Amino acid sequence: MGNVTGLVLYVVFAAIFFYVLYGVIRAGVRDGILSADKRRRVDAHASSEIDPSTPR
Repeated sequence: MGNVTGLVLYVVFAAIFFYVLYGVIRAGVRDGILSADKRRRVDAHASSEIDPSTPR
């Protein structure tokens, strides 16, 4: 019975660890995408101010 309890505890803690890791990775990807979108908008705005012949 003790071996089963240890195995269950191991599985539960592993599941909690991977769930937290999933959340951290998901937040990092989300922040990276938002940062890239913001940088792309700023770059597009800056390039349109430099060259007025580019279509908007």
